[in-house]
Amino acid sequence: MLQEIRQQPAALERTLSAARLQIEGLRAKFERSKPRLIVLAARGTSDNAAQFGRYLLEILTGIPVALAAPSIFTLYGASLQLKDALLIAISQSGESTDTNLVLERAHEQGAATIGITNEPASTLARIADQVFLVQAEKELSVAATKTYTGQVMMLYLIAYALGAKITLDQLARLPELAESALTLESEIAVRVERYRFMDHAVVVGRGLNYANAFEFALKLMETCYVIAERFSSADFAHGPIAIIERSFPSFLFTPTGVTWPGMREMLARLNRLQAETFIITDQSNREARDFQQRALVIPADIDELFTPIPYIVPAQIFAACLAAEKGLNPDQPRTLNKVTLTL
Repeated sequence: MLQEIRQQPAALERTLSAARLQIEGLRAKFERSKPRLIVLAARGTSDNAAQFGRYLLEILTGIPVALAAPSIFTLYGASLQLKDALLIAISQSGESTDTNLVLERAHEQGAATIGITNEPASTLARIADQVFLVQAEKELSVAATKTYTGQVMMLYLIAYALGAKITLDQLARLPELAESALTLESEIAVRVERYRFMDHAVVVGRGLNYANAFEFALKLMETCYVIAERFSSADFAHGPIAIIERSFPSFLFTPTGVTWPGMREMLARLNRLQAETFIITDQSNREARDFQQRALVIPADIDELFTPIPYIVPAQIFAACLAAEKGLNPDQPRTLNKVTLTL
């Protein structure tokens, strides 16, 4: 897992480079006709990437985005009116049974379909109208890391193709920002010792980093066997914060930008409750660094729009190092396989 986390800058560079020509073709197509609705279909870590995609695409394109509920198709056999919609299926292996069924049904019901996967010979790659390949090479650890950030990169590229005001030069900085986040590995390896006996936690994010709250919590659950609940700061304040007591482990993603005032208020509230708070931020958020002694600071100034990839890297490292600290093998979590088949 740690080796694959370290491979992310190179994987992101390959993914961006390989997709440039194809994404320009898609951009030209969307200039002629854009979808009226986007539906994202995925499971597990890929579903967390889809959650990010929902925020990104709605913020930057104004097109409504929905997350598919596969059981509507697989269990209830319902038909949806998807003419003029775009269905984006995301799967690391390309063999997620229900994701692929959603893809097939959407195509039958008139949607254009895009597949995002790391496996060019997969079922998803075969049945999607257009396939965008994450260039992560083989991922051996059960816990997905480099495929997650590769999927997030692909969603930035699809946003670009849909006319979002971002540039390929801006996206070309993401591998460098991921590299900056990797420099925190030795610091994280020391700091996880404090959490060796942690068996429960909350992870809080907002907006573009809401998906990272889900992904960090998933990594804590599957590699460290920690019961990790994940929330937006707004939802957390609407009741679940009642679980917080003294020394309760609470992890927060705190970039600068529009989400910071609410996250600052939540952080202050958690500190008043004497929770064990730990934040991931970057050097542009000087207020967060001064506010919180247990800040993990990425040594770069990062615009909030581009924080999701570099911010998840320290979280991945934290989970891998904590698993090792607990004497667990994060590459082979109990009861889990690399490919999960569900309906």
